[in-house]
Amino acid sequence: MIARYRLAAILMMGAALAGCKHSGDVVMSDGVGITAVRTPCPAVGVPDYTGDITTFRTPGDKSAANVDVTATITDVRSTCDETAADKIYTNVTFNVYATRTNTQGARQVTLPYYSTVVRGGSSVVTKRVGQVTLNFANGQARTSASAQAGAFVDRAAATLPEDIRKQITKPRKAGDADAAVDPLSDPSVKAAVERATFELLVGFQLTQDQLAYNVTR
Repeated sequence: MIARYRLAAILMMGAALAGCKHSGDVVMSDGVGITAVRTPCPAVGVPDYTGDITTFRTPGDKSAANVDVTATITDVRSTCDETAADKIYTNVTFNVYATRTNTQGARQVTLPYYSTVVRGGSSVVTKRVGQVTLNFANGQARTSASAQAGAFVDRAAATLPEDIRKQITKPRKAGDADAAVDPLSDPSVKAAVERATFELLVGFQLTQDQLAYNVTR
């Protein structure tokens, strides 16, 4: 939980999943069996603790009776354009579902969200902040809105070096000394895979107090 909280905190400060099988893709193993087919497209998702947001009527009072609006990011989908020679573009769409406690009067609520490209699971490459606007009609407790984000990933950076690729895909026969050895057990191979692994993540742009509330609730 600590590592996930640290990544979420880094994203707040501004510092799985997608892709289709193609001929020649590297099939990755995690010691149990085939778990994913690797493509240059970034994986897309919502980091822990940033997919929900809660606002309160009175600052400092985090009791249930003081909750104003709650919202959740869901239905995250992506499309990846691999046609360009140097840059890979991924577009992400998602829905935000919100609930308010006071249904009197029409009301408009605007919430900030971020999209960020993360390399190797922890290194923030780029980050952008957008807004999604939710409209409540008079007497309406629930509403929803759609939003989107996009980012480019350098194809060269997301491509495994040829020597690493050959090491992973090298045919192994039963009885060979390395037949049962996971290529990712080699630190140099594991590090190369991590460097070439990108994610496009979306979540609410939370304050430190909001992030702490999500972690502890």
